[in-house]
Amino acid sequence: MNSATKIEAILYLKGKPLSIGEIADYAACDRATAEEGIIELIDEYAHRDSALEVVETPTGYSLQLRSDFHDLVQIMIPVELGVGALRSLAAIALNSPILQSDLINLRGSGAYQHVQELVELGFVRKRRDSDSRSYSLQVTSKFHQYFQIEQLPQQLALNLGRGEAEAEEALEVGGEEE
Repeated sequence: MNSATKIEAILYLKGKPLSIGEIADYAACDRATAEEGIIELIDEYAHRDSALEVVETPTGYSLQLRSDFHDLVQIMIPVELGVGALRSLAAIALNSPILQSDLINLRGSGAYQHVQELVELGFVRKRRDSDSRSYSLQVTSKFHQYFQIEQLPQQLALNLGRGEAEAEEALEVGGEEE
């Protein structure tokens, strides 16, 4: 495998701009070899009919989608969720199914808006729960396809739940000191 191919794999796997020094470290080569590999990659992608390109950004070199395809990105991946909505989605995914009232207790009243947004995007299904006045929430197949998650391990759910409770306690303690 030549250095350009290895650098291409590194840029793909890291998914973010890397400096020549970082590329050389990951590729286990010297800076000159890394620079030669980057130049070779830039040249190859410039002459190849490809959706990808290697570009220099202010923070380093990156393998990215050509700008010609940005409209396609908006069609294929139109989702831009805020941190709060992502956290609510994670809570729903980890506890699926979960009563909306339990989610509100866990995440606060802002979760009502998150649920509405997540239902509209097709990531969450909301159904009236027969045993209570609340709604039952669960993730949909679109959630699994979009995030490429088949099943969350039960141990992960337990660990994350415990971590969230500890984080909330820390926030409460921090809030009292101010």
